[in-house]
Amino acid sequence: MRLVADDGEQLGIVPIAEALRLAEERAVDLVEIAPLARPPVCKLMDYGKFKYRQRKRQHEAKVQHHRV
Repeated sequence: MRLVADDGEQLGIVPIAEALRLAEERAVDLVEIAPLARPPVCKLMDYGKFKYRQRKRQHEAKVQHHRV
């Protein structure tokens, strides 16, 4: 799989076991972001933080939205 670090750095194509080991060492999650790509693309990230930021952005967009 192609592996991308949480800061956007390309770590190259690595075996799944190596990617899981890197995720465990860095205390982050291994998230598959492009499963249909060849090879599949995965990213090392804190998934809980990602979901929190995504919900916060959606809430801010909802607050900014005005109905006519």
